[in-house]
Amino acid sequence: MFETVLVANRGEIAVRVIRTLRAMGIRSVAVFSDADADARHVREADTAVRIGPAAASESYLSVPRLLAAAERTGARAVHPGYGFLAENAAFARACTDAGLAFIGPPASAIELMGDKIRAKETVRKAGVPVVPGSSGSGLNDAELAAAAREIGMPVLLKPSAGGGGKGMRLVRDEALLADEIAAARREARGSFGDDTLLVERWIDSPRHIEIQVMADGHGQVVHLGERECSLQRRHQKIIEEAPSPLLDAATREAMGAAAVQAARSCGYTGAGTVEFIVPGHDPSAYYFMEMNTRLQVEHPVTELVTGLDLVEWQVRVAAGEHLAYGQQDIRLTGHAVEARICAETARAAGDRVDFLPSAGTVRALHEPAGEGVRVDSGLNAGTEVGTSYDPMLAKVIAHGPDRATALRRLRGALAGTAVLGLDTNTGFLRRLLDHPDVVSGALDTGLVDRAAASLVPTGVPDEVYATAALLRHSALQPEGLRNAPATGWTDPFSAGSGWRLGGEPAWTAHHLRVPGHDPVAVRVRGTAAAAEVRIGDGEAVPARLLPSGPATDGPATDGPSAGGPDGAPVRLRLEWNGVTHTFLAPSGGAGQWLGRDGDGWQVQDHDPVAAALSGAAGAHGMDALTAPMPGTVTVVKAAVGDEVVAGQSLLVVEAMKMEHVISAPHAGTVAQLDVTPGSTVAMDQVLAVVDPHEEPREEEAAR
Repeated sequence: MFETVLVANRGEIAVRVIRTLRAMGIRSVAVFSDADADARHVREADTAVRIGPAAASESYLSVPRLLAAAERTGARAVHPGYGFLAENAAFARACTDAGLAFIGPPASAIELMGDKIRAKETVRKAGVPVVPGSSGSGLNDAELAAAAREIGMPVLLKPSAGGGGKGMRLVRDEALLADEIAAARREARGSFGDDTLLVERWIDSPRHIEIQVMADGHGQVVHLGERECSLQRRHQKIIEEAPSPLLDAATREAMGAAAVQAARSCGYTGAGTVEFIVPGHDPSAYYFMEMNTRLQVEHPVTELVTGLDLVEWQVRVAAGEHLAYGQQDIRLTGHAVEARICAETARAAGDRVDFLPSAGTVRALHEPAGEGVRVDSGLNAGTEVGTSYDPMLAKVIAHGPDRATALRRLRGALAGTAVLGLDTNTGFLRRLLDHPDVVSGALDTGLVDRAAASLVPTGVPDEVYATAALLRHSALQPEGLRNAPATGWTDPFSAGSGWRLGGEPAWTAHHLRVPGHDPVAVRVRGTAAAAEVRIGDGEAVPARLLPSGPATDGPATDGPSAGGPDGAPVRLRLEWNGVTHTFLAPSGGAGQWLGRDGDGWQVQDHDPVAAALSGAAGAHGMDALTAPMPGTVTVVKAAVGDEVVAGQSLLVVEAMKMEHVISAPHAGTVAQLDVTPGSTVAMDQVLAVVDPHEEPREEEAAR
């Protein structure tokens, strides 16, 4: 067995691997870029080595630097986690050539299964059914388009060199093939360094079901049951569960046998996943899609229903050990469901929702616990979340004796999760898990897109504004007033309470704004402990802040913002029109961030006068195109003076390996263009301005 293992990754998977290494008595070595110098995986490892600047190409993707780190620390094996170099055959081969054990399959298996075209042909020869699609490799754009027309619309464009949904494009309209092929190539090249594409028939209402396999170096291969991964967005999984609510025992056995055959066909060892597309109306008609030659993000649900630690068995197999169990020993007990917490901002756009990368500093963190609940996380309070890496921050997993219990526990765990300081998808996931089709198990890969608009709140609850305003109002009052006993006396002229001689107390206005929503004036009369509050033009509502305390268990305190330990949030309580609401907030944050039931709101102070005078976006109004997220401009398709039509794509902004197309809001002339390819932009930064043609603008106003 190895004495020291280098973990060639970051974030929650690095923390996860380090946890098992510690349990096995193996010394762990973390690597980190400049952006991750104070990251949780660095703190938890026995040793940590700096390997370069924030750019992944110069740190986590640098094979020479990773090998040098292993040599410096005496590591004899490398665990690649997932993402980065986990499915890079050249890295696996370089580790072997350097005398290191690669904790994963042999380079030949990675190479074979990493080429989706060769992989399909290999498993087809082994008797595994495959999705109809293009054969051969290196098809140019015209050949891809011709293959798509031959298969028949709709089709799915897929990068041959990688997975994770990156570069995948569903095309229903033949007229859009050229643009979609170009976009898929860009994403594939950016994510995998290879823009080779294949095209497959799209199966409507499909279900995505995968089989976990484990193989040792002595010829034994077993499967550990299936995972249902149909809840996806942009072809990326967000909720996974084991076992699938669709499969019966006979189909599970048949798909498991097919997965074992696929693994044997490429000489596989270690943990791997064989992914199938399954028509929801006929689960017996399953098709091989691809094999992921690494540990999967969703592996915890398999661990919870089988009782096996997959990372431990990866390490043991890499050390040459035999599997200690056969197929007859595998039992699935209970049900497990996982939710991926990502740094994302959800913005409603008509009947669709755009999910855009978010960034910021984790100002307060509360991760759930309790019976059947597990959290795999790479977060600490103070963690800086940028746009250089994948947006996934953590995973919350729940296990129960049955599916209904697991779903209920996971909804409760997400409600108790708070990552304050940036936007996340936690509240969205909690509402998704309560959707009737999810509860009933009537899943397919299009469900999230169909349901998304109903799962994103259209406004900010009044009690959020009330809590933020009362916290600000409390700060206007001197310490003596806030802490005075109910029977005591404090000079009313020194209080920011609106008290005045011989009349009704005056209203104090707090102008607030939550990004993505219109500013609101919140008027408070009285003190934070006994007030009336008006939200905008609404009626006055009785409200008060109640004694609050840290989010950890313990007695309440008298202050409205008593601090929590080690970055734990404060628990705030608001009595609003006779109903008590509980929020989590950073200690001393004066209500800048408030969290509840997985949702979070950044409540900013708003100066109406300054807002009216500032910013080109305000001056140009709907003519301005602004950055929907912090990121990098990768494509510019227009120039100043160009005539454009409504909906024409002008720019592409990329962040966290996700592309967002910026389109003309109306027909007109490009009057301003402030960026070039490679420009780094901030959220809401003005990118371009399109002056409208008069006639279309009048028609638009009339509509």
